Amino acid sequence: MKKTRSAGILLPISSLPSPYGIGTLGKEAYRFIDFLVKADQTYWQVLPIGPTSYGDSPYQSFSSFAGNPYFIDLDLLVKDDLLEKKDLKGLKVEDENYVDYGFLYNTRYPILHKAFLKGKDLLEEPLKRFVEENKNWLEDYALFMALKKHFDSASWLQWPDASIRERHPDALARYKEELKEDIAFYEFLQYLFFDQYAKLREYAHEKGIKIIGDLPIYVAMDSADVWSDSKQFQLDENTKVPKDIAGVPPDYFSKDGQLWGNPLYNWNYMKQTGYKWWIDRVAGVSKFFDVIRIDHFRGFAEYWSVKYGEKTAKNGHWEKGPSIDFVGVLRDWFSNVEFIAEDLGVITESVTKLLEQSGFPGMRVLEFAMTPDGSSYHCPHNQNENCVCYIATHDNLPIMGWLENAKPKDLDYAKRYFGLNEEEGYNFGFIRGGMSTVAYLFIAQMQDYLGLGEEATINKPGSLGNWRWRMLKGQADATLAKKIASITYTYHRGREKKK
Repeated sequence: MKKTRSAGILLPISSLPSPYGIGTLGKEAYRFIDFLVKADQTYWQVLPIGPTSYGDSPYQSFSSFAGNPYFIDLDLLVKDDLLEKKDLKGLKVEDENYVDYGFLYNTRYPILHKAFLKGKDLLEEPLKRFVEENKNWLEDYALFMALKKHFDSASWLQWPDASIRERHPDALARYKEELKEDIAFYEFLQYLFFDQYAKLREYAHEKGIKIIGDLPIYVAMDSADVWSDSKQFQLDENTKVPKDIAGVPPDYFSKDGQLWGNPLYNWNYMKQTGYKWWIDRVAGVSKFFDVIRIDHFRGFAEYWSVKYGEKTAKNGHWEKGPSIDFVGVLRDWFSNVEFIAEDLGVITESVTKLLEQSGFPGMRVLEFAMTPDGSSYHCPHNQNENCVCYIATHDNLPIMGWLENAKPKDLDYAKRYFGLNEEEGYNFGFIRGGMSTVAYLFIAQMQDYLGLGEEATINKPGSLGNWRWRMLKGQADATLAKKIASITYTYHRGREKKK
């Protein structure tokens, strides 16, 4: 089926304006949807929205199914009589440019617990329904989080009680009783998140906005997913320690490669179960997103395997992935869900073949295209309709930052290729170039529309201190929306019927 030309903006929920230290599902999220409508956009792309662990990466979550409690909007809790305005005193931050995860870690859960104490009886019936409807994942997740609190936030591999590490039935029953109040608290947080998110998504749909979200290919070792169903992963049967871990070889981002540390999948076991674990996972994610971007899609063709204990990813090796046997199941089972394949990195013939077999659109990144020989498949003249054109992803510099750091020959090529000029603004020259491609969908980071540089980078792979940049209140204004709408209309990517 031919896809309609359209456009969208990438902005993580965490990057929305808010006085309380991080973007949330509240007023500013609704305002951003209104901004997208005025800018004639069709899509809002966000990053994974699960609860984050050490390092604050949304790609290392405690659960594939849960939502991040930091995104629960406090003002909405006041509106719903779960908090009072005076309860929010001392929670506002001075620097709204960046997320302060340390501040959030120390302040957000106490205030949410206050809402729990008031709301657990007030919302008893809807809470019961929510817990029952999500029992397949919520029961293990809430117990996992309660256990982490009980064991001073230690990874489950370090829990001193072997019986609960190994999920002995008597230990599960004992801790469920002992920690029932904390378990109820973590269930309550998920109720709040799902309730606020569902209302926001409904508003987006009313306004004609679709949400694109990421599905990380791997899950965190320290997660409810691995603890509750360890057979799905390549772990030692006795110690549960990973045999090999995930990463990528040396590349554009790092000479040592990237050692992600996630456990690898036991694909043989998954095939025997009809890939049920994955079907459940994608079904869960589809409750949040209209379009699912599959992170590191090439890992389904071949994946980089590194011996557990290695300090870098350099000494890993490629292993054959499940390929179309798995991807075909995913595609056919979720025929009503749109997918985007993140086919970046080392692309081999097998990856290209898998993408063609799947029918999923791949990705093209303009920052990767600007090499003077013009041979890159990211170049606009080498793109096709069944792809999504990005200026950059969240792992790249915003375009103004890229321009400041580009090699002189690449910068010169970009100027000639797109006719960049100061009057239009180099960032808008790239935006114009991306809008004009044949790709059915064009996505730019919000930072690119704002003309921000390296300081507004979301993530620099292989480094710490990421996932912090935030947009300031008022930056997404009517003037900017009108300018974006004009470019979008010019290249027939608008929401209105094309003339």
